[in-house]
Amino acid sequence: MKSDLSIIVICGDESEVIADCLKSCRFADRVILVATHVTTDNTIRIAKKTIPDIIICHADRDIVDFSYWRNEGAKIVSSGWILYVDADERITSQLQTEINNAIKSTVITNYDIPRENYFLGHRVKYGGTYPDYVKRLFLKDKFKGYIGAIHEQPTTEGPSAQLSSAFVHLTHRDLTGMLDKSLKWTEIESQMLFDSNHPPVVWWRFPRMMLTKLWQRLIVQQMWRDGTVGWISAIFETFDTFIIYARLWELQQIK
Repeated sequence: MKSDLSIIVICGDESEVIADCLKSCRFADRVILVATHVTTDNTIRIAKKTIPDIIICHADRDIVDFSYWRNEGAKIVSSGWILYVDADERITSQLQTEINNAIKSTVITNYDIPRENYFLGHRVKYGGTYPDYVKRLFLKDKFKGYIGAIHEQPTTEGPSAQLSSAFVHLTHRDLTGMLDKSLKWTEIESQMLFDSNHPPVVWWRFPRMMLTKLWQRLIVQQMWRDGTVGWISAIFETFDTFIIYARLWELQQIK
């Protein structure tokens, strides 16, 4: 039995994963696909084939702005509940049941949902990867929208609660994808630091920030316990940190 639930899926070029994502969303009353400026026609064709009555929302903007994309999807929803799902996430049957029960609440207006993260096909549990709560389920009347271009955060009214069942999150599916994401996101992160008038990057900041990141992920958060995948992830994050500050240094030289 369906409830008054709309699922909003933010989507780029996701032809490899979008079908399985949408199949897990079929229990909702309506599914809205927010097509960003990098969404391919093939991704949209697969989406329409998977859910014929899916609503396509074209939110074209030539910059990365997750709040804009999420808020554009919410404009289509007039009432009931909103659940945000990313294209590389899956709703398990246990989570589906818990969501259907949660939205019957007359008190709670928003929910945090944990995520089971998978790196390179392996489940990871350390380094801050679990429970990795994300606030994604909202009563529409109490949802005020997202703020922040990246690392976006929702604003809501009313009491919150946490669900116990988790999204399956298939992040970092292969090394090529990890490297592609690094090149894209480090450029954005460095630009944000530059725009905030970050102090000039000097040589000692590189080892300081890189060693801090490696120590935090590998030792403090015990990512070594995830085995080889944990080591790869921790070293990759350290590499990301280096690239962010190298890009920032480059921007500062141009200035």
